[in-house]
Amino acid sequence: MQNEKSGLNSRRSAYYAILLFGIVSLMGDIVYEGARGVIPGYLEFLGATAFIVGFVGGLGDFLGYAFRLVSGFLADTTRAYWLLIFLGYGLIAAIPLLGIPLGLEIAILLVLLERLGKAFRSPSRDTLLSIISKDVGAGKAFGIHELLDQIGGILGPLIMTFLMFSTGNYNFAFSFLALPFLALVAVLTYTYKKVGTKTFQVKMEKTKKSQGKLPKPFLIYTFAVLLNTAGLVPYTIILFKASEILQTTESMWIVPLIYLLIQGVDAPVALAAGFAYDKFGTKVLVIPFLLSIFSSMLTMGSTSLFTIVAAALVFGIVLGMQESVYRAAVSAYTPITSRGTAYGIFNTAYGVGFLISGSIYGLLADLKVSFILISFYTVLMQVTALALLTTSSKPS
Repeated sequence: MQNEKSGLNSRRSAYYAILLFGIVSLMGDIVYEGARGVIPGYLEFLGATAFIVGFVGGLGDFLGYAFRLVSGFLADTTRAYWLLIFLGYGLIAAIPLLGIPLGLEIAILLVLLERLGKAFRSPSRDTLLSIISKDVGAGKAFGIHELLDQIGGILGPLIMTFLMFSTGNYNFAFSFLALPFLALVAVLTYTYKKVGTKTFQVKMEKTKKSQGKLPKPFLIYTFAVLLNTAGLVPYTIILFKASEILQTTESMWIVPLIYLLIQGVDAPVALAAGFAYDKFGTKVLVIPFLLSIFSSMLTMGSTSLFTIVAAALVFGIVLGMQESVYRAAVSAYTPITSRGTAYGIFNTAYGVGFLISGSIYGLLADLKVSFILISFYTVLMQVTALALLTTSSKPS
């Protein structure tokens, strides 16, 4: 009876911590996800080409993931999880600063700075989530977190859509995001005071072992995800194509609405995928790998807004699974004591994939390359990724 009561309290504490982390991410997403749907059009407005937009998006995601290798190692060696989390969320302040009209170069620097902040906070946050998920299931934990995260991902683009529709002023829209940023700081401070570090320190002490090398299946899985991401058209190109189609209609407010669609699909898919992962394991990853082909081909072959919307819909499904079960699988492949490093390596590979896809698809769009060549690249990357995924042994 005592054990049952202890287990119930442990699960409640876990869900409470997951909820708080989710609310923090929700507030962060209102700011930076709201901006991400507008940034491609804003950069184009400032004079950027499709290649620059795709490259900046890919480079930003690369920095946001590559630097996690460093922050993940620091998290494992120093256990300074909260310091890195506060630093990472603090750099979201770069987004409201986009409201100051300082030109294309400064705008690009601010976009990259916000992505760098994501690199600082993510390994520490994901490590804490993976530790507390032991009592409820990694798939559920990351699924619930992503669901709350994407509520912010929906509210942010919705706010920006309204602001762009009503004012058509990029600078005012970005400046407005200073309000939810201040709310984010308040919620994060509350979360730290309520959750603290004691629970995680105890769990880390109970599982303390020598780190050793990361398992081979984890490395194979990570490379499979790299190829999957490299072959998936990024959202920046989807939105850029939408901007091109809408350019003469004075309906640019529709672009952040398309990004809102992506976020809206992402949220419920992440939760459903999390539950499916806890039941079926890594087998569910076959679904997003296959769907990546359709999203990319629909985007690159698009000449109508309808096709772009269809591409965004499929991309949202893939993104929902990337943000939940891709991350959950890392905790299954690796020991707790090396998990910060593992998330750093995994996310670095993930970022390399984004850099490749953003650059290649942007260049292909600028050069007007034949659809047959684009299709060959897309299919080759995903088939190879699937082959690697199936050869990685099932984690214990």
